[in-house]
Amino acid sequence: MHLDREHCVRAVQSKDARFDGWFFTAVLTTRIYCRPSCPVVPPKPQNMTFYPSAAACQQAGFRACKRCRPDTSPGSPEWNQRADLVARAMRLIADGVVDREGVPGLATRLGYSPRQVERQLLAELGAGPLALARAQRAQTARLLIETTALPMAEIAFAAGFSSIRTFNDTVREVFALSPSELRARRPRSAQHAPGALTLRLPFRAPLNPDNLFGHLAATAVPGVEEWRDGAYRRTLRLPYGHGIAALAPQPDHIACRLTLSDLRDLPVAISRCRRMLDLDADPVAVDDRLRMDPFLAPLVDKAPGRRVPRTVDEAEFAVRAVLGQQVSTAAARTHAARLVTAHGTPVDDPEGGLTHLFPSPEALADVPPDSLAMPRTRRTTFTTLVGRLADGTIHLGVESDWAEARAKLLALPGFGPWTVDVIAMRALGDPDAFLPTDLGIRRAAQELGLPGTPAALTARAAAWRPWRAYAVQYLWATDSHPINFLPV
Repeated sequence: MHLDREHCVRAVQSKDARFDGWFFTAVLTTRIYCRPSCPVVPPKPQNMTFYPSAAACQQAGFRACKRCRPDTSPGSPEWNQRADLVARAMRLIADGVVDREGVPGLATRLGYSPRQVERQLLAELGAGPLALARAQRAQTARLLIETTALPMAEIAFAAGFSSIRTFNDTVREVFALSPSELRARRPRSAQHAPGALTLRLPFRAPLNPDNLFGHLAATAVPGVEEWRDGAYRRTLRLPYGHGIAALAPQPDHIACRLTLSDLRDLPVAISRCRRMLDLDADPVAVDDRLRMDPFLAPLVDKAPGRRVPRTVDEAEFAVRAVLGQQVSTAAARTHAARLVTAHGTPVDDPEGGLTHLFPSPEALADVPPDSLAMPRTRRTTFTTLVGRLADGTIHLGVESDWAEARAKLLALPGFGPWTVDVIAMRALGDPDAFLPTDLGIRRAAQELGLPGTPAALTARAAAWRPWRAYAVQYLWATDSHPINFLPV
């Protein structure tokens, strides 16, 4: 997209917010870079140049616009709809891997050499992994400066900088303001509670919160998740500690309140919340494709902007998918709650009823099989899965190769296409995962006049690609049945 100059100029001149995060506009005369929807008078086309990332703009010597704040744009939808090396690398960088493990650690997780990763990121994004991670650190620093009263030294290290000097130099270079000047510009209403942050998560409109928050609330595991005072709340297992996120839908953003045991986890917590709510999706592109089917068009027109509810922990979701095989939502929640109480890590939540982190695969691998209140075959499925997750034979993460993960899961006892596709859709983030055998999907198809058999429905759904996971959300919305995990 960013290489098509004519389309980029048109998007900037029309201030089209749909393209925020897709590319950035750098103005040659002012040396400022903006998001496409920047409210200022657009520059002359001959003074515009375009970059695929904020990091590339910064490397070229441009500073962020103080008016439109391009660092707060939604992320590019490319990184969540693709499974190639660059997309997987971008998901890992957003998850803080470069700051924790360096470029060699990033490359190891991807199965490539550091040189190969660097070369591909430079070719597509105009910046290498270190520059991309630096841009993220600058954004985290700005958030902490504007939303906390922490001393600048603490902010520097919490944001991932190795020294105060690097922190000061980066903030000045990126924002053309010193850290103290940034703090002086913050709203008077900004909160100052240490460890608790209130921020806005942007998204591309439209967003329909009903299916998104409704599904998360309906399947919430007691102690780990809850719906309270108009917000979905849950505990987070993070690299340096734990956290609690409270997420509430607003007309133009998601209100997010994070309580973290270690502020170094801020960028990771934000990234995982955005991913869970699918906030970097391009709903216009998705809905336009699905609207081409006359059977789906009325559903899309009635409630556009549906997202795929995902997860903050891929291994947790895989375990919960197995617990929910062939039982109702209520039964699945009961099974999960028992495991949480017995094997989860306790946390303190003075604001609500959250009590535990969901148990890690290592903790669940030690659970005696006889203590599991489920049929023997599903017990075997459960113990095999947590064993493979605990010993690393199967790894489910933002960097997972979708095809490889599917193949490994299908090889496990008790794993059929439905279970694998649910995990692919909601844990791995595959936007094209499809559930033709799902009872709710089949009932919705029959009601709409779509083919009723799985094979015929799959053939019809080929026209919905690569957005079949979103079609699932629209089809589920037509069926009033409680969410059941029936097929395997």
